[in-house]
Amino acid sequence: MPTLKTGGRFKSAVCAGEIMVVAASGDDVELTCGGVAMVEAGADAPAGAEVHPDHAVGIAMGKRYITADETLEVLCVKAGDGSLAVNGDLLLQKDTKQLPKTD
Repeated sequence: MPTLKTGGRFKSAVCAGEIMVVAASGDDVELTCGGVAMVEAGADAPAGAEVHPDHAVGIAMGKRYITADETLEVLCVKAGDGSLAVNGDLLLQKDTKQLPKTD
């Protein structure tokens, strides 16, 4: 897996999910979706792989996902059936912030 950089785009090899890196620490990590390593957006995905049952929660378009220590943040740009994970640890969906009221 290439080093993750802000703005990098990746797609799942097992579902329709696609993400864009919003913030990255620069460390070498293994980013997976559905239990299978993600590929760069322009690359061909290997055929025949399926979503692992333990990684089948899914990702929602427009939602941000972060690691527990918040060193990596990604934005889902296309929904999919697989769950995102980094080095085997599932990513958490980032809470949305309430916008201030305007009258």
